[in-house]
Amino acid sequence: MRVLLIFIFTWLLLGSKAQKNTEFSRIDKIMLQIPEPMTHSTKGIADYINSNFTNQSEKARAAFIWVASNIQYDIENMFALNNYQNSKELIDKVLRTRKGVCMHFAELFNEIADLVGLKTYVISGYTKQDGSIANLSHAWCAGFIDSAWYLFDPTWGSGYVQNYKYVREINNFYFKAEPDQLIKSHMPFDPLWQFSNYPLTNQEFYEGKSPDSKNRPFFNFPDTLAAYENESELERLISASRRIEKNGVKNSMISDELKSNKQEIEYHNNSIAVDTHNAAVNFYNEGIYGLNKFIDYRNKQFTPQKSENEIRKMLETTENSLILAKDKTKEIKTPDSKIRSSMVQLGRMIDEAIVNLNEQKAFVEKYFNTGKMFRKSLFYKHTWMGIPLN
Repeated sequence: MRVLLIFIFTWLLLGSKAQKNTEFSRIDKIMLQIPEPMTHSTKGIADYINSNFTNQSEKARAAFIWVASNIQYDIENMFALNNYQNSKELIDKVLRTRKGVCMHFAELFNEIADLVGLKTYVISGYTKQDGSIANLSHAWCAGFIDSAWYLFDPTWGSGYVQNYKYVREINNFYFKAEPDQLIKSHMPFDPLWQFSNYPLTNQEFYEGKSPDSKNRPFFNFPDTLAAYENESELERLISASRRIEKNGVKNSMISDELKSNKQEIEYHNNSIAVDTHNAAVNFYNEGIYGLNKFIDYRNKQFTPQKSENEIRKMLETTENSLILAKDKTKEIKTPDSKIRSSMVQLGRMIDEAIVNLNEQKAFVEKYFNTGKMFRKSLFYKHTWMGIPLN
Protein backbone atom coordinates (compact mmCIF):
# COMPACT_ATOMS: atom_id res chain seq x y z
CA MET A 1 0.00 0.00 0.00
CA ARG A 2 2.87 2.41 0.85
CA VAL A 3 4.48 1.80 -2.57
CA LEU A 4 1.21 2.58 -4.29
CA LEU A 5 0.83 5.88 -2.42
CA ILE A 6 4.36 6.91 -3.33
CA PHE A 7 3.71 6.05 -6.96
CA ILE A 8 0.49 8.08 -7.02
CA PHE A 9 2.18 11.04 -5.35
CA THR A 10 5.06 10.93 -7.82
CA TRP A 11 2.65 10.73 -10.72
CA LEU A 12 0.78 13.79 -9.41
CA LEU A 13 4.04 15.75 -9.15
CA LEU A 14 5.04 14.83 -12.67
CA GLY A 15 1.57 15.69 -13.93
CA SER A 16 1.67 19.08 -12.22
CA LYS A 17 5.13 19.84 -13.65
CA ALA A 18 4.05 18.78 -17.13
CA GLN A 19 0.97 21.00 -16.89
CA LYS A 20 3.13 23.92 -15.79
CA ASN A 21 5.58 23.40 -18.66
CA THR A 22 2.69 23.18 -21.11
CA GLU A 23 1.33 26.48 -19.84
CA PHE A 24 4.78 28.04 -20.15
CA SER A 25 5.06 26.76 -23.73
CA ARG A 26 1.76 28.33 -24.69
CA ILE A 27 2.67 31.73 -23.25
CA ASP A 28 6.25 31.59 -24.54
CA LYS A 29 5.15 30.77 -28.07
CA ILE A 30 2.79 33.74 -28.20
CA MET A 31 5.30 36.09 -26.61
CA LEU A 32 8.16 35.17 -28.90
CA GLN A 33 6.00 35.99 -31.92
CA ILE A 34 5.92 39.67 -30.98
CA PRO A 35 6.49 41.91 -34.04
CA GLU A 36 10.07 43.15 -34.05
CA PRO A 37 9.18 46.89 -34.26
CA MET A 38 7.34 46.60 -30.94
CA THR A 39 10.49 45.41 -29.16
CA HIS A 40 12.32 48.73 -29.37
CA SER A 41 10.52 50.17 -26.35
CA THR A 42 9.14 48.80 -23.11
CA LYS A 43 5.79 50.35 -24.00
CA GLY A 44 5.63 48.37 -27.23
CA ILE A 45 6.47 45.13 -25.41
CA ALA A 46 3.93 45.92 -22.69
CA ASP A 47 1.21 46.73 -25.22
CA TYR A 48 1.75 43.36 -26.89
CA ILE A 49 1.57 41.57 -23.54
CA ASN A 50 -1.61 43.39 -22.52
CA SER A 51 -3.26 42.56 -25.84
CA ASN A 52 -2.51 38.83 -25.53
CA PHE A 53 -2.68 38.02 -21.81
CA THR A 54 -5.07 38.87 -19.02
CA ASN A 55 -4.01 37.45 -15.65
CA GLN A 56 -0.99 38.48 -13.59
CA SER A 57 0.89 35.20 -13.81
CA GLU A 58 0.64 35.12 -17.62
CA LYS A 59 1.86 38.70 -17.89
CA ALA A 60 4.77 38.03 -15.55
CA ARG A 61 5.75 34.98 -17.59
CA ALA A 62 5.49 36.92 -20.85
CA ALA A 63 7.78 39.68 -19.54
CA PHE A 64 10.22 37.15 -18.09
CA ILE A 65 10.52 34.98 -21.19
CA TRP A 66 10.97 37.93 -23.53
CA VAL A 67 13.83 39.35 -21.47
CA ALA A 68 15.42 35.96 -20.85
CA SER A 69 15.19 34.98 -24.53
CA ASN A 70 16.23 38.24 -26.16
CA ILE A 71 18.90 39.78 -23.95
CA GLN A 72 22.38 38.32 -24.00
CA TYR A 73 24.66 38.46 -21.00
CA ASP A 74 27.44 40.98 -21.64
CA ILE A 75 30.52 39.06 -20.50
CA GLU A 76 32.92 41.74 -21.72
CA ASN A 77 31.40 44.29 -19.35
CA MET A 78 30.52 42.08 -16.40
CA PHE A 79 33.21 43.81 -14.29
CA ALA A 80 32.63 47.31 -15.67
CA LEU A 81 31.46 50.13 -13.43
CA ASN A 82 27.90 51.27 -13.92
CA ASN A 83 28.10 54.75 -15.45
CA TYR A 84 24.33 55.00 -15.99
CA GLN A 85 22.63 57.17 -13.40
CA ASN A 86 19.04 56.00 -13.71
CA SER A 87 16.92 53.08 -14.85
CA LYS A 88 15.81 54.82 -18.05
CA GLU A 89 19.41 54.99 -19.27
CA LEU A 90 19.93 51.33 -18.37
CA ILE A 91 16.78 50.28 -20.21
CA ASP A 92 17.52 52.39 -23.29
CA LYS A 93 20.98 50.86 -23.53
CA VAL A 94 19.86 47.24 -23.21
CA LEU A 95 17.04 47.64 -25.72
CA ARG A 96 19.47 49.23 -28.16
CA THR A 97 22.28 46.69 -27.79
CA ARG A 98 20.28 43.61 -26.71
CA LYS A 99 23.12 42.99 -24.24
CA GLY A 100 23.54 43.68 -20.57
CA VAL A 101 24.51 42.48 -17.12
CA CYS A 102 22.23 41.58 -14.24
CA MET A 103 21.13 45.16 -13.53
CA HIS A 104 20.02 45.59 -17.14
CA PHE A 105 18.02 42.35 -17.07
CA ALA A 106 16.38 43.27 -13.77
CA GLU A 107 15.56 46.87 -14.68
CA LEU A 108 14.12 45.84 -18.04
CA PHE A 109 11.92 43.13 -16.53
CA ASN A 110 10.83 45.52 -13.77
CA GLU A 111 9.88 48.26 -16.25
CA ILE A 112 7.85 45.92 -18.48
CA ALA A 113 6.14 44.39 -15.44
CA ASP A 114 5.21 47.84 -14.18
CA LEU A 115 3.72 48.82 -17.55
CA VAL A 116 1.51 45.72 -17.62
CA GLY A 117 0.17 46.48 -14.15
CA LEU A 118 2.34 44.30 -11.90
CA LYS A 119 3.89 45.42 -8.63
CA THR A 120 7.60 44.61 -8.82
CA TYR A 121 10.86 45.82 -7.30
CA VAL A 122 14.50 45.50 -8.28
CA ILE A 123 16.53 43.80 -5.53
CA SER A 124 20.27 44.16 -5.01
CA GLY A 125 22.34 41.55 -3.22
CA TYR A 126 24.96 38.88 -3.68
CA THR A 127 24.87 35.18 -4.51
CA LYS A 128 26.27 31.79 -3.72
CA GLN A 129 27.15 29.28 -6.43
CA ASP A 130 28.34 25.75 -5.74
CA GLY A 131 28.81 26.65 -2.10
CA SER A 132 31.05 29.66 -2.86
CA ILE A 133 30.17 33.32 -2.43
CA ALA A 134 30.38 35.21 -5.72
CA ASN A 135 32.66 38.25 -5.77
CA LEU A 136 30.21 40.38 -7.76
CA SER A 137 26.97 41.85 -6.48
CA HIS A 138 23.79 40.79 -8.28
CA ALA A 139 20.34 42.13 -9.11
CA TRP A 140 17.02 40.33 -9.45
CA CYS A 141 13.35 41.19 -8.95
CA ALA A 142 10.45 40.64 -6.58
CA GLY A 143 6.86 40.62 -7.79
CA PHE A 144 3.48 40.52 -6.08
CA ILE A 145 1.58 38.02 -8.23
CA ASP A 146 -1.89 36.74 -7.37
CA SER A 147 -1.70 37.87 -3.72
CA ALA A 148 1.76 36.43 -2.99
CA TRP A 149 5.37 37.53 -3.30
CA TYR A 150 7.62 35.68 -5.75
CA LEU A 151 11.15 36.23 -6.98
CA PHE A 152 12.38 36.51 -10.56
CA ASP A 153 15.94 36.35 -11.81
CA PRO A 154 15.82 36.93 -15.58
CA THR A 155 19.63 36.89 -15.72
CA TRP A 156 20.13 33.40 -14.27
CA GLY A 157 16.91 32.34 -15.97
CA SER A 158 18.33 33.18 -19.40
CA GLY A 159 21.43 30.99 -19.27
CA TYR A 160 24.84 30.76 -17.68
CA VAL A 161 28.50 31.60 -18.18
CA GLN A 162 30.92 28.75 -18.75
CA ASN A 163 34.62 29.25 -19.50
CA TYR A 164 33.91 32.95 -20.09
CA LYS A 165 31.29 32.12 -22.71
CA TYR A 166 27.59 32.81 -22.38
CA VAL A 167 25.35 29.77 -22.89
CA ARG A 168 21.68 30.47 -23.54
CA GLU A 169 19.48 28.03 -21.61
CA ILE A 170 16.13 29.02 -20.14
CA ASN A 171 15.91 27.97 -16.48
CA ASN A 172 12.34 28.14 -15.20
CA PHE A 173 13.39 27.77 -11.58
CA TYR A 174 14.11 31.51 -11.58
CA PHE A 175 10.59 32.38 -12.69
CA LYS A 176 8.21 32.87 -9.74
CA ALA A 177 10.69 31.30 -7.33
CA GLU A 178 9.53 30.92 -3.75
CA PRO A 179 11.47 33.22 -1.39
CA ASP A 180 12.40 30.35 0.96
CA GLN A 181 13.93 28.51 -2.00
CA LEU A 182 15.84 31.33 -3.66
CA ILE A 183 17.40 32.37 -0.35
CA LYS A 184 19.67 29.36 -0.71
CA SER A 185 21.54 31.12 -3.51
CA HIS A 186 20.39 34.76 -3.50
CA MET A 187 21.03 37.01 -0.49
CA PRO A 188 19.52 40.51 -0.69
CA PHE A 189 21.48 43.29 0.98
CA ASP A 190 18.30 44.46 2.69
CA PRO A 191 16.78 41.54 4.66
CA LEU A 192 13.32 42.96 3.94
CA TRP A 193 13.50 41.33 0.51
CA GLN A 194 13.84 37.85 2.01
CA PHE A 195 10.08 38.04 2.62
CA SER A 196 10.55 36.13 5.84
CA ASN A 197 9.48 36.65 9.44
CA TYR A 198 12.80 35.14 10.45
CA PRO A 199 15.33 36.39 7.88
CA LEU A 200 18.80 34.91 7.63
CA THR A 201 21.81 36.93 8.71
CA ASN A 202 24.70 37.25 6.30
CA GLN A 203 26.75 34.98 8.55
CA GLU A 204 24.08 32.25 8.34
CA PHE A 205 23.93 32.60 4.56
CA TYR A 206 27.68 32.01 4.44
CA GLU A 207 27.27 28.94 6.61
CA GLY A 208 24.46 27.54 4.47
CA LYS A 209 21.87 27.55 7.23
CA SER A 210 18.14 27.44 6.60
CA PRO A 211 15.63 29.95 8.00
CA ASP A 212 14.71 28.96 11.56
CA SER A 213 12.25 30.63 13.93
CA LYS A 214 14.14 29.50 17.03
CA ASN A 215 16.31 31.91 19.01
CA ARG A 216 15.72 34.89 16.74
CA PRO A 217 13.39 37.90 16.93
CA PHE A 218 10.21 38.01 14.87
CA PHE A 219 10.42 40.36 11.88
CA ASN A 220 7.05 41.60 10.69
CA PHE A 221 8.00 41.93 7.03
CA PRO A 222 4.43 42.58 5.72
CA ASP A 223 4.06 45.66 7.94
CA THR A 224 7.63 46.78 7.22
CA LEU A 225 7.03 46.41 3.49
CA ALA A 226 3.75 48.34 3.73
CA ALA A 227 5.62 51.13 5.50
CA TYR A 228 8.39 50.98 2.87
CA GLU A 229 5.88 51.48 0.07
CA ASN A 230 4.68 54.71 1.68
CA GLU A 231 8.15 56.09 2.40
CA SER A 232 9.97 58.73 0.41
CA GLU A 233 13.16 57.77 -1.42
CA LEU A 234 15.22 59.29 1.39
CA GLU A 235 13.26 57.45 4.08
CA ARG A 236 13.71 54.18 2.19
CA LEU A 237 17.46 54.67 2.00
CA ILE A 238 17.69 55.42 5.72
CA SER A 239 15.52 52.48 6.83
CA ALA A 240 17.25 50.07 4.42
CA SER A 241 20.70 51.13 5.64
CA ARG A 242 19.60 50.50 9.21
CA ARG A 243 18.41 46.97 8.37
CA ILE A 244 21.52 46.19 6.32
CA GLU A 245 23.85 47.18 9.14
CA LYS A 246 21.84 45.19 11.66
CA ASN A 247 22.07 42.08 9.47
CA GLY A 248 25.87 42.15 9.54
CA VAL A 249 28.44 43.66 7.17
CA LYS A 250 30.07 40.42 6.08
CA ASN A 251 31.82 41.38 2.84
CA SER A 252 32.94 44.29 0.68
CA MET A 253 29.79 44.09 -1.45
CA ILE A 254 27.59 44.82 1.56
CA SER A 255 30.00 47.54 2.63
CA ASP A 256 29.85 49.11 -0.83
CA GLU A 257 26.05 49.01 -0.75
CA LEU A 258 26.01 50.82 2.58
CA LYS A 259 28.52 53.37 1.28
CA SER A 260 26.40 53.94 -1.81
CA ASN A 261 23.27 54.35 0.33
CA LYS A 262 24.98 56.89 2.56
CA GLN A 263 26.14 58.85 -0.47
CA GLU A 264 22.58 58.83 -1.78
CA ILE A 265 21.30 59.96 1.62
CA GLU A 266 23.81 62.81 1.63
CA TYR A 267 22.80 63.74 -1.91
CA HIS A 268 19.10 63.75 -0.99
CA ASN A 269 19.76 65.77 2.16
CA ASN A 270 21.76 68.32 0.16
CA SER A 271 19.03 68.48 -2.48
CA ILE A 272 16.41 69.06 0.21
CA ALA A 273 18.63 71.69 1.83
CA VAL A 274 19.09 73.48 -1.51
CA ASP A 275 15.36 73.39 -2.26
CA THR A 276 14.48 74.60 1.24
CA HIS A 277 17.09 77.37 1.06
CA ASN A 278 15.77 78.46 -2.32
CA ALA A 279 12.24 78.54 -0.89
CA ALA A 280 13.51 80.72 1.97
CA VAL A 281 15.17 83.07 -0.54
CA ASN A 282 11.92 83.29 -2.52
CA PHE A 283 9.92 84.17 0.61
CA TYR A 284 12.57 86.76 1.53
CA ASN A 285 12.36 88.30 -1.95
CA GLU A 286 8.57 88.46 -1.66
CA GLY A 287 8.93 90.17 1.70
CA ILE A 288 11.45 92.70 0.37
CA TYR A 289 9.21 93.39 -2.62
CA GLY A 290 6.29 94.06 -0.27
CA LEU A 291 8.44 96.19 2.05
CA ASN A 292 9.76 98.30 -0.83
CA LYS A 293 6.25 98.69 -2.19
CA PHE A 294 5.05 99.97 1.19
CA ILE A 295 8.00 102.38 1.57
CA ASP A 296 7.32 103.74 -1.90
CA TYR A 297 3.67 104.22 -0.92
CA ARG A 298 4.75 105.97 2.29
CA ASN A 299 7.10 108.25 0.34
CA LYS A 300 4.07 109.27 -1.72
CA GLN A 301 2.36 110.19 1.56
CA PHE A 302 -0.14 107.37 1.29
CA THR A 303 -1.55 108.45 -2.05
CA PRO A 304 -3.66 107.31 -3.70
CA GLN A 305 -5.65 106.93 -0.53
CA LYS A 306 -6.19 103.47 0.96
CA SER A 307 -8.22 102.35 3.94
CA GLU A 308 -6.56 101.63 7.26
CA ASN A 309 -7.12 97.89 6.75
CA GLU A 310 -5.53 98.00 3.30
CA ILE A 311 -2.43 99.79 4.60
CA ARG A 312 -2.08 97.39 7.53
CA LYS A 313 -2.58 94.46 5.13
CA MET A 314 0.42 95.60 3.08
CA LEU A 315 2.67 95.24 6.13
CA GLU A 316 0.99 92.05 7.31
CA THR A 317 1.64 90.33 3.97
CA THR A 318 5.25 91.50 4.05
CA GLU A 319 5.69 90.24 7.61
CA ASN A 320 4.23 86.83 6.75
CA SER A 321 6.72 86.41 3.90
CA LEU A 322 9.68 87.29 6.12
CA ILE A 323 8.48 84.95 8.88
CA LEU A 324 8.12 82.13 6.33
CA ALA A 325 11.65 82.85 5.09
CA LYS A 326 13.01 82.62 8.64
CA ASP A 327 11.05 79.41 9.34
CA LYS A 328 12.34 77.80 6.16
CA THR A 329 15.94 78.40 7.15
CA LYS A 330 15.24 76.60 10.46
CA GLU A 331 14.11 73.49 8.53
CA ILE A 332 17.62 72.95 7.15
CA LYS A 333 19.26 70.53 9.58
CA THR A 334 22.42 69.31 7.85
CA PRO A 335 23.63 71.96 5.38
CA ASP A 336 26.96 71.64 3.65
CA SER A 337 29.52 74.43 4.05
CA LYS A 338 28.33 76.35 0.98
CA ILE A 339 24.68 76.38 2.04
CA ARG A 340 25.63 77.11 5.66
CA SER A 341 27.49 80.23 4.56
CA SER A 342 24.57 81.35 2.41
CA MET A 343 22.16 80.67 5.29
CA VAL A 344 24.15 82.95 7.62
CA GLN A 345 24.03 85.76 5.05
CA LEU A 346 20.33 85.23 4.35
CA GLY A 347 19.53 85.15 8.07
CA ARG A 348 21.29 88.50 8.54
CA MET A 349 19.34 90.00 5.65
CA ILE A 350 16.03 88.71 7.00
CA ASP A 351 16.76 90.21 10.44
CA GLU A 352 17.61 93.57 8.87
CA ALA A 353 14.39 93.50 6.86
CA ILE A 354 12.37 92.70 9.99
CA VAL A 355 13.95 95.66 11.81
CA ASN A 356 12.95 97.91 8.90
CA LEU A 357 9.47 96.37 8.86
CA ASN A 358 8.99 97.05 12.56
CA GLU A 359 9.92 100.69 11.96
CA GLN A 360 7.23 100.91 9.29
CA LYS A 361 4.71 99.24 11.58
CA ALA A 362 5.52 101.73 14.33
CA PHE A 363 5.01 104.60 11.86
CA VAL A 364 1.62 103.20 10.81
CA GLU A 365 0.52 102.91 14.45
CA LYS A 366 1.59 106.48 15.11
CA TYR A 367 -0.09 107.63 11.89
CA PHE A 368 -3.49 106.17 12.75
CA ASN A 369 -3.25 107.30 16.37
CA THR A 370 -2.71 110.88 15.22
CA GLY A 371 -5.57 113.18 14.42
CA LYS A 372 -6.36 113.47 10.73
CA MET A 373 -5.47 117.17 10.67
CA PHE A 374 -1.91 116.44 11.79
CA ARG A 375 -1.18 113.20 9.93
CA LYS A 376 0.43 114.91 6.94
CA SER A 377 3.06 116.42 9.20
CA LEU A 378 4.31 112.93 10.08
CA PHE A 379 5.73 112.58 6.59
CA TYR A 380 8.19 115.43 7.27
CA LYS A 381 11.12 115.54 9.63
CA HIS A 382 10.87 118.43 12.09
CA THR A 383 13.95 119.27 14.12
CA TRP A 384 14.94 121.81 16.78
CA MET A 385 18.66 122.53 16.88
CA GLY A 386 19.25 119.25 14.97
CA ILE A 387 17.08 117.15 17.29
CA PRO A 388 14.16 115.32 15.55
CA LEU A 389 10.79 116.34 16.93
CA ASN A 390 8.78 113.57 15.28
